[in-house]
Amino acid sequence: MRSAFDHFTPDLILDAIEEGTGRKLTGLTAPLPSYINRVYELQTVDGEKLIAKFYRPGRWERAAIEDEHDFVLDCAAVEIPVVAPFELATGSTIGEHEGVLYSVFPKRSGREMELRDEESWLRLGRLVGRVHQAGWERDAENRLRMHPETTTIPEIDGLLESGFMGRGQADRFKDVTSRIVEKALRAFEGIELQRVHGDCHRANILERPDEGLMVIDFDDMVMGPAVQDIWLLLPGHASDTRREIGLILEGYEQFMEFDERQLRLIEILRAMRIIYFLSWCGTQSDDYKFRTNFPDWGSDAFWNREIADLERQHQAILNDERFNGGAFNEY
Repeated sequence: MRSAFDHFTPDLILDAIEEGTGRKLTGLTAPLPSYINRVYELQTVDGEKLIAKFYRPGRWERAAIEDEHDFVLDCAAVEIPVVAPFELATGSTIGEHEGVLYSVFPKRSGREMELRDEESWLRLGRLVGRVHQAGWERDAENRLRMHPETTTIPEIDGLLESGFMGRGQADRFKDVTSRIVEKALRAFEGIELQRVHGDCHRANILERPDEGLMVIDFDDMVMGPAVQDIWLLLPGHASDTRREIGLILEGYEQFMEFDERQLRLIEILRAMRIIYFLSWCGTQSDDYKFRTNFPDWGSDAFWNREIADLERQHQAILNDERFNGGAFNEY
């Protein structure tokens, strides 16, 4: 299966998509940047541009991809601008060719949104609120639950057990992550999880002339707290972006009620994202392409830098608590 994935040829790509869509293609098979999957721009003989995504085996199960597609289609059903997958000849949005799963999408382009004024932040809030309104309709049973018990703690344990760090570095890492997890477990108490985009930074929100804002790339969708799709949009730490948070929430609450207790998660989620990235790197560390792209991975300098980042982030969590008196109710 990995052999087919690692050695795609233009003929294989075209055969798979022509069979799956029932549409005749030209010879265009332009690869697009993607580390995890294989993504290509194709063109039908009628001139329509398509994007074909072949999923890396072992990265996603079919059911997890179906959860992603369900979320995107639920958004499309209520006219939220998204890039929805095509239904293939089999009646599914997921095809399979030589053991590799794939999906096909229309090509859509746009430019990154410019945040020029207060209305721009309100628009972002309204868009995220609409996405979450659609996300609230059902669960994603085959996706990660973004909670320290199910994601962060196992990721920390895996990194400590891997032997990637020297003893002194491992002790520092264990100390700071233990303190972060202690804060996270308390902050997550009573917080409801729902379908969220999961990677909702500005590069994944495009401005399309005459069409408004479009959300792209639901690959990392999870069952998580609503604020996950808010904090990544902020230009800085929570205590420095109170104005932007207030404007986003003003727009958001035109569509969805927001539990203000979740604001105390912002800096905790930032720390969890750092730990997630380190864990992901650990799982990729034997991959040749990864080693080429991250030559510094695993060095003493690398771990000293990353642990220092986590220590600074723990301090940001403490600062945010003190700034808000532990209540987080003054945004």
